[in-house]
Parts: sequence; structure tokens; C-alpha cells
Amino acid sequence: MTEVPNPAQMTQDPVAGLEGVVAATTSLSDVDGQNGVLVLRGRTIEDLAGKVSFEDAVAHLWQGLGVAEARSVKYAFGEARIAAFAVVPLLESAPDSLSVYERMQLGLAALPLNRGLPETIAIGGALPVFLAAAHRIASGTRSLAPDSTLPVATDLLRMLTGATPPEAHARALDRYLVTILDHGLNASTFTARVIGSTQADMKQAVLGAMGALSGPLHGGAPGPVLDMIDAIGSPDNADDWITGALERKERLMGFGHRIYRTRDPRADVLKAGLKLLGPDNPKVKLAEEIELAALAALKRAKPDRPLDTNVEFYTAVLLDAIGIDRALFTPLFATGRTPGWCAHVLEQQQTGKLIRPASHYVGPMPSESEPLT
Repeated sequence: MTEVPNPAQMTQDPVAGLEGVVAATTSLSDVDGQNGVLVLRGRTIEDLAGKVSFEDAVAHLWQGLGVAEARSVKYAFGEARIAAFAVVPLLESAPDSLSVYERMQLGLAALPLNRGLPETIAIGGALPVFLAAAHRIASGTRSLAPDSTLPVATDLLRMLTGATPPEAHARALDRYLVTILDHGLNASTFTARVIGSTQADMKQAVLGAMGALSGPLHGGAPGPVLDMIDAIGSPDNADDWITGALERKERLMGFGHRIYRTRDPRADVLKAGLKLLGPDNPKVKLAEEIELAALAALKRAKPDRPLDTNVEFYTAVLLDAIGIDRALFTPLFATGRTPGWCAHVLEQQQTGKLIRPASHYVGPMPSESEPLT
């Protein structure tokens, strides 16, 4: 018999977004919001991003989950990209009204599995292909076949632009993909675990996670950071613009975080990656001035509430610096996070337990209800 929780013992506010509620046991990632530390399977994000490739970081995260560990993830992802390209004609024939993100979801839904590749490999390798193809379809250009010999970041940029990317750009994108690989039990990861707990297949879990990520409170923040930077325009305008925005009770995009009570460690990882692109990008210099002005203004306006730079701020600047259109920020986030979602699904399914939380009913009782007419 299922034990029904006693509502009198449920002290957590049911409308608080489950904040503070432990819903899973994991060995994948730990987010220490008080100290600004992100750990992926025993290694800090600073020890991974910019130090190991995206493929190697994925292999590190997937340890112990039974995902073709004897194979090279780089080689396997290359195979998966080739297999996924067979689905691209379906994306090309889809209605013009579909967004890049929706075409990616369509491609994933149609992706054949059970072709000698683990589901995690097939899905993780397919998303870069669908992203690039969907972007080129929207741009009115021909989709490019993947090159299975290239790393994910290099091949993704090549398929997007039609040219071999500068090595510095490929390294910057690779750093970004590692940075967003996994991040605790956020909304999309929790969605993936819930779906996976029903023993649904991996595609359904990733599609559900993509749906959760599409919401502006989760995956839509980096683009508006660039809108803010463009609106400020010059370092000389930063103080007045930011002060005015705070007086109007507007949110400063790229600052503050639901979990971190100090600086998001991923922000510094990406800022370091920006510096490797060279010192001459005027938008990078503008972003640094805006960051300083914003942090000072936030400290004045909200001295009792710690609000620091989060990952979205330097995500936006870095991706813009390597030529990624801001409309692709959420699709790219999904591409980098997919192996993390897959890891959580596998971990949840190993428990054999269905995620089924209780709810606290506050509606009328039968004795209080009017008769139906």
C-alpha cells in the first residue's frame, strides 16, 4: 500500500517551486550556491571547461552508466551525426512556420534508434545536425552533411556557417558546451528524470526536457543580455541606463541566480574563454564595463540581497563574439545539455522508481460544494 503523506507534516510551502526539496540522489553534479562551486562527477567546472574537450567531458559524466564506455565518444558522436543527417529531408519539407527549435524537436521525434548506437549517443550526436540544418533551412541555404572526423564544436560551426571555423572559435564553443553540460536538478533536468522514471524511452525524456527549456524563465535568458548591451551602446551610458532600469523595477539580464548566492562559477569560465579570442572585440570591452556598472548599482539598490554575474551574461557575449546568432542561443543550450539530460535519465532508471510527489489539496470539500445543475 502506498503511504500517503500527512499534510500536517508537510512544512514546505507547496507554491515555492519545490525549492529546498530533495527529489533525487545523484553522482552527476552538485551546485553549491552558497560558495559558487559547480562539481561534475568529482571535478569542478574550472577543471573541465577549457581543459578537456566536450566529448571527454561527456565521457567523464557518463562513467558507470553503461553508455558504450569502451568506445571513443568522439568517434561515436561522429557516427551518430552521419546517421542523423538522413532525417534532414524531413526538416526541409516541414512547414516554414516552424522555428529552429521546433525543427530540432521534429528531427529528434523522427530519429530512428536501435541502429547499433546507444540511444544516448544517437540522440546526443543528432542534435548538432538538427540545429545546423534547421538554421540553414530558416536562412534559405542548403543543409550541409556532417564530417564525422571533426569534434562536435568544430563540425557544428562548420555546418552552421559553411566554412571551417577558426580554431579559436571552435575552442570557445567547446568551452561553452562543457560549461552547460550539467547543472543539478534544474527544471529541464527534473522533467527528463520524471519522464525517464516512467521507463519511457530516451527520446521522450529529452523531448520533454526541451519543452521545459523553451520557457523564458529557463532557457531564454542569454539573448536578452545582448539586447541590454545593445541598448546601452557605450560604456559612458552604462551607469545611467542601469540605474534607470532598476528604478523602473526592471530585471537586469545576466545578473542574479535562483541557486547561487555569489558569483556563478560558469561566468568566470566563459569570461576566461572570451579573453582567449583576443582583446580587440569592442562588445567584449563594453560588456566588462556594463558588468562593473551593474554590480555596483545592484549593491547600492539591494545591499541585503547578493546579486552577482550569472552564466547567461558571458554566454551571450562569448557566443556573439564567435558569430552565433542570438536566436540560436536556446537551441545551442539544448544541444550542450542533452548528454546531461541523458545521464540523469539513465541514473533515474537504474533506481527503478517512479517519481510521484504528493500535492496539497486546498480546494472545496464535497460538503462545501454546490449541487451540480
